[in-house]
Amino acid sequence: MRYFEDIIERDREKIGQYTLTQDEIIAYSRQWDPHESHIDPVAARHSVFQGLTAAGIHLIAITVRLMVTCPAQMKILAGLGWDEVRFLAPGRPGDTLTLVRECIEKRPSESKPDRGIVINRLELRNQDGVLLVSYMDTILMPRRPDL
Repeated sequence: MRYFEDIIERDREKIGQYTLTQDEIIAYSRQWDPHESHIDPVAARHSVFQGLTAAGIHLIAITVRLMVTCPAQMKILAGLGWDEVRFLAPGRPGDTLTLVRECIEKRPSESKPDRGIVINRLELRNQDGVLLVSYMDTILMPRRPDL
């Protein structure tokens, strides 16, 4: 488990990978974003995307899952916000997605000396290196406890 002190500004790291399936895209979207381009493969062929695509919020959920379950996990107390969210290309069935995290800034909390704030740029790309989603993620992390 990594603490605030373990995070290095400008450091980039591959967090993990995830493969999308058609069944998952449809199931997720039926519940959370039932647009026809996400739930109906036939109708999706006639959409602007010319095929079934994952909902943007589904792709964001995948980034959160990867951040929380990756082997070099960061100890996160709370998420503080997302900024500059961009959906740049569609995620499709069969895509293998890779999440990369870059620490943009970190600073100790001014009011709570036992924690710090970290701002990361998250980028989710498909197997061809195409950037699908990018955003800034601000998190609250604990400082390493005195041993």
